[in-house]
Amino acid sequence: MATRKFDALLIDFYGTISAGDREAVECACRRVVTDFELPFTSAEFAVRWGERFFDLIERSNHGDFRTLYECELRSLKDTLRPLVGEMDPVPYVADIEAYWAAPPVHPDAIEMLQRVNVPVCCVSNADTAPLLSAIARAGVRFDHVVASESVRCYKPDSAIFQNAIDLLQVAATRAIHVGDSKHSDIGGAAKLGITTAWICRDDRIHDIGVTEPHHTVRSLVEICDLLG
Repeated sequence: MATRKFDALLIDFYGTISAGDREAVECACRRVVTDFELPFTSAEFAVRWGERFFDLIERSNHGDFRTLYECELRSLKDTLRPLVGEMDPVPYVADIEAYWAAPPVHPDAIEMLQRVNVPVCCVSNADTAPLLSAIARAGVRFDHVVASESVRCYKPDSAIFQNAIDLLQVAATRAIHVGDSKHSDIGGAAKLGITTAWICRDDRIHDIGVTEPHHTVRSLVEICDLLG
């Protein structure tokens, strides 16, 4: 009889189970670049905005928590202020907000979730309502869902991962976390001693992570073998 290697699976949602937000972000950035006649391509502006966005997330934990939506609005305003002055960011994040609620799902994610034989907790840097909407639309099931809004912190903060393993009632060393971000997913889970697996998707815009994962996979179906 094969020995089970892990007692629980933690898994990211956006960019891991669902397709990444690159198309939605670049669509928003094209509108910004066109409307304000900026001297950047949409991809270049996406990186500029992304750096401010992720920096704000890093500073929006616990007592200083801001929702993902608030971070989107504030970081876009801060990115554009030196270039165009004050502006209304709401119309420009509409495409991204639509993505959060109904992203396309990778077929390998559906197959993997149907095959896993351990409890699964979705751990996502997300606002609760759009994440639950996306899960419902995808038709997938998790034993637990931990959104950053519910615990008032973002990956890689260790508290969001601790909340997940507490819900699963497993030791960190008996869990594996799968995600597409070396910074948020791999770096965050590794702090608690959770085994990490990086799903190497091709549609990430920017990743500042430097933590190397224990495993690298090209398809989520490979996770079934890692579970044992």
